[in-house]
Amino acid sequence: MSDTAGDMPGWRGGWLNRLVARPGFQSWASKFPLTRRQARKDGALLFDVVQGFVQSQVLMALVELDILKRLRAGPQSADLLGRATDIPADRMRVLLQAAAALDLLKRDRRGAYRLARKGAALMGVPGLEAMIRHHRAFYADLADPVALLQGPMQTELSEFWPYVFGARGDIDPDVAAKYSDLMAQSQRLVAEDTLRAVSLKGTHCLLDVGGGTGAFLEAAGRQATGLQMMLFDLPQVVSAARVRLNAAGMGDRVTIHAGSFREDPLPLGADALSLIRVLYDHSDDTVRNLLAAAFAALPPGGRLIISEPMGGGASPDPAGDVYFAFYTLAMQTGRVRSADEISDLCATAGFVDMRSRKPARAYVTRVLTARKPQ
Repeated sequence: MSDTAGDMPGWRGGWLNRLVARPGFQSWASKFPLTRRQARKDGALLFDVVQGFVQSQVLMALVELDILKRLRAGPQSADLLGRATDIPADRMRVLLQAAAALDLLKRDRRGAYRLARKGAALMGVPGLEAMIRHHRAFYADLADPVALLQGPMQTELSEFWPYVFGARGDIDPDVAAKYSDLMAQSQRLVAEDTLRAVSLKGTHCLLDVGGGTGAFLEAAGRQATGLQMMLFDLPQVVSAARVRLNAAGMGDRVTIHAGSFREDPLPLGADALSLIRVLYDHSDDTVRNLLAAAFAALPPGGRLIISEPMGGGASPDPAGDVYFAFYTLAMQTGRVRSADEISDLCATAGFVDMRSRKPARAYVTRVLTARKPQ
């Protein structure tokens, strides 16, 4: 009945949960004046969980049909949008009503639909529409969640990302460019939250390991105008980083190193090292080796910056422990870790003074810093 019942100590919590789990009790509680408000609230919240996949598919249809973009100029009817998208008007109305129920659209008195604030905000998030389209692969892997959990199984995501980064032979350059751009766009939000949480004041040179096309370094370079920078990543992606950083006017401040942190030593000379959305892509053994390499690359007093979605540990987090946990499960290359788990791995590598503040947006990233002893 209460969402805190599971936290009750001893026999009381277990007894109450057993009572609440009875269908007869739920029927009674939904009618009894003192319990019906909570019972109905619990029911509505459970139904939101049940229909979550349908909500995601409604969003997918809106993005695939460019409905939000079509409404940017003003309200339109279901008939007009249906003709523009080759969808029968009555079926288009089903989609638009669903979007309005999700507060993505608003319906006016004439029956036309316009953007709601939430729908407009979706278009303002860099890379979000591209990520929603990319979710086709993720949704396919979640079609049988029990099989995914039982694993190992061949998944769309486990085949897709190695292909994009050239680990499995020749790759379509258009595909590589498209999804490198997708990652770069999503990195803009990560960079914003990371640089809000961590000051680069006093840092002479920042080495970004696994830095992709340089989106984080570009943001860091804009914040700290005197900062020298190094980027280390696979040969398949660093050429795009060079183009990006040159275009940003930072070419003379950045040294680019091509290599794999699995096989090659990290370059020396930086007093800070960043790992932005890197650790959760890899196994514990790979992470241990990478943190040891980071420790060796930094000078005494050097700082380590880790930024990625994290699990909540003892206080489960709906972003890290639901979305990102299952995403990495489907990727089959890593896992989401809590800040405490990452701190322990850092300590094993020799780092001290691990700190992680409450994130501004846990669904974007969480930041943890550590230091190499003097």
